[in-house]
Amino acid sequence: MDKINCKLFQQVGDSQPVSRAHQSSATLDTGESDADLLDAYSRAVIQVVHSVGPAVVSVVVGKSLQGRRGERIGAGSGVVVAPEGYIMTNNHVVQGAGRIEVRTSDGATLPARLVGADPVTDLAVLRADATGLAYASFGDSGSLSVGQLAIAIGNPLGFDSTVSTGVLSALGRSFRSRDGRLIENIIQHTAPLNPGNSGGPLVDSRGRVIGINTAIIPMAQSICFAIPSNTATWVLPQLVADGRVRRGYLGIAGQSRPLPRPLITALGLTKNQAVEVVSVNRAGPADRAGLRPGDLIVAINGTSVGCVDELHRFLATWPIEKPATLTVIRGGQQITLSIIPVEAIACPVTG
Repeated sequence: MDKINCKLFQQVGDSQPVSRAHQSSATLDTGESDADLLDAYSRAVIQVVHSVGPAVVSVVVGKSLQGRRGERIGAGSGVVVAPEGYIMTNNHVVQGAGRIEVRTSDGATLPARLVGADPVTDLAVLRADATGLAYASFGDSGSLSVGQLAIAIGNPLGFDSTVSTGVLSALGRSFRSRDGRLIENIIQHTAPLNPGNSGGPLVDSRGRVIGINTAIIPMAQSICFAIPSNTATWVLPQLVADGRVRRGYLGIAGQSRPLPRPLITALGLTKNQAVEVVSVNRAGPADRAGLRPGDLIVAINGTSVGCVDELHRFLATWPIEKPATLTVIRGGQQITLSIIPVEAIACPVTG
């Protein structure tokens, strides 16, 4: 397997904030005018477009029409993340695709195949039939600041290589993926997006990819979202190596349930709710561990949990088939059970 030439930078490099009074005097002292500042802004955007634009591709997918001849054509965006032709995009752009092509900024059309997909984070990796492609590098989304410049490049509504700018308007947002799981640490920004921008990069002023654009709120004004680059760099090597992200599975259906205050006090619990086990899959890890419907899970391996999302968060990083300890309330008593998570099997990627 080819190595991925994909470097994760550790610093975004925002400058320190300057007070309005100090900024005004600095502007006067250096002779800078509003036009000079606008020129500096324009130069920054132009430089980013020159450096990252060649790595942005249009993704064209053909999806079969059930029971009919022909295919339905869909389109999105992507960004080349390694010169060997690896491209990151959204899972929803390529899901169900029977045919995939990518079109580069210089007009070349290349066949591509799906390497791996992760519906949980709405990310996917393609590989184009080419080498030596221009590629972009990832920045550190953990070092971002609200208010800093954000530049989106993509192919909205079929208009190739479209650039839009805005700022990061919020960090740490969360929303549900199409399979119901919670995607966390989402970036909210104001760089305008339209259908077709999905899968394209969100870039900082130094030309580093800080996110993969994924969603908008229809009828809203510039409320746009991107999967953070740190999530992308965690998912990317797993998709290339295995075609999927391996996550643990307990084999239960659960829901949050409030706990009575006397019980919280008596057992010294740190949360006021637990995960109630609604059902247990036969012969699954939970069944083998002795978990029963009606049990209340309050911790896993010493980590307190109060909702299913917190269980998912733990299982996303816990090694598959490594035993863990469940702390459970049953009949008003606290007990512990040993459980061995197995891999949650999704539809495999072929090709």
